[in-house]
Amino acid sequence: MKNYTLLLSMGAIMALASCSPTSQKEKQETYKVISPLITDTVITNEYVAEINAVQNVEVRSRIKGFIETILVDEGQTVRQGQTLFTISSKEYQQELQKTKAALKSAMADLKSAEIELDNSQKLLAKNIIGKPEYDLAEAKVEALKAQVEEAESDKAQANLNLSFAEIKAPFDGIINRIPNKTGSLIEEGTLLTSISNNKEVFAYYNVSEKDYLDYATSKGEGKSKEVSLVLANGNVYKHKGIIETTESEFDKSTGNIAFRAKFPNPENLLKHGASGKVQVKTELKNAMLIPQKSTFEIQENIYVFTVTTDNKVQQTKVTPLARLPHWYVIEQTLSASDKIIYEGIQKVKDGDIVIPDPISFSQITNAKN
Repeated sequence: MKNYTLLLSMGAIMALASCSPTSQKEKQETYKVISPLITDTVITNEYVAEINAVQNVEVRSRIKGFIETILVDEGQTVRQGQTLFTISSKEYQQELQKTKAALKSAMADLKSAEIELDNSQKLLAKNIIGKPEYDLAEAKVEALKAQVEEAESDKAQANLNLSFAEIKAPFDGIINRIPNKTGSLIEEGTLLTSISNNKEVFAYYNVSEKDYLDYATSKGEGKSKEVSLVLANGNVYKHKGIIETTESEFDKSTGNIAFRAKFPNPENLLKHGASGKVQVKTELKNAMLIPQKSTFEIQENIYVFTVTTDNKVQQTKVTPLARLPHWYVIEQTLSASDKIIYEGIQKVKDGDIVIPDPISFSQITNAKN
């Protein structure tokens, strides 16, 4: 019993000894710490973009008939006014001849009526006929003038229909797919092909309300903003684009608003309907940077371990504004003199006492290089 009591006493003494300041000091570990960097930097935001030709229209038939000839091929470059298709036109040629004949007949009738009116005027002056007879002759002339105008309109319409038998390019561009071949019977409105002018292209992309406000408040007055384009294969397009305009309202379902940037396309590399990513660079003055390596996440919030003046570890929440390679740009809730545990954050917890070993950003950068 006495031996048991002695053992308990010795255990208590050892436990007290382990809690002594000297023992705690022996357990303190050294951790590299770093202070936030305040510097000017550039952040790049990427947005999925849809590429549209500056001009892209469907070419449709405006009359019914058979395709007689196809004068272009898919992928061919054409000039404005160049004939692309011809449609059987005999019916429209005959219609034109009929309207021409009708116009000649109407003009002949009008000329005869005008002669009668002139004679009636002379007879009226000699009181050979009465005023009603003269008025009747005058009304006949007016009616025939209307018939002439109608015949002229019919002729113009027939000419127009005949011109529709030749489908011409509305502008310089590239021919796309041609679904119907020579001999196909087509109806009015049938799609013959589409044509794209890809000399310049639009890149449409959606941004959040916050990004929109950042752009609207930071851009120079009356100046557009330069952007880059990353192609679907990951390569950066060699020509820069300019943000031209934005839509007038936000999409209620997504909370986004569409931007439009224009890119030159002298090599015709970009095609209508392609995809990519628009890169928008923003300059930040006096931004606060911390290493991503020093952060950890709890319930979608980002934290760091700061070390107080008495070397106590303190869990501190930070709010990232942007992500750079290896760094976070954060809201300036920390100060430039704060010390952040750089590495080994998985080994410490809130309230631990540590020995800080300050390092600089240049040391980190040199180590990465």
